[in-house]
Amino acid sequence: MSKGGVSRLLRMFAIVAAAGLGGSFAIGFLTSSVSEQATLRRKKKYGRPCGSCKGVGFYTCKLCKTSGTIKWSPLYDPLVIHPCVCPTCDGFKVQRCLNCLGGGIQG
Repeated sequence: MSKGGVSRLLRMFAIVAAAGLGGSFAIGFLTSSVSEQATLRRKKKYGRPCGSCKGVGFYTCKLCKTSGTIKWSPLYDPLVIHPCVCPTCDGFKVQRCLNCLGGGIQG
């Protein structure tokens, strides 16, 4: 045993194991990313445009009706109504299509 309490062999084994696990994680991540992009390309080439958003992937926000804010009050019969940022579109006035999940391609 060395002074630090961990033997040199055990430390070397831990470094090799960490490098192996990190490398396998990186390869798996890259492989899934490449296959996902190939699937999206194939969908775009052969898929039909979404009927809800007409292939754009977004449409006008249905909750705030393109104002970006909603009127909200914590009470049922409000005395004061507070304008708040729309929780659906975050104030951007458009929301992601729920039919195609913003891809623009149906299916």
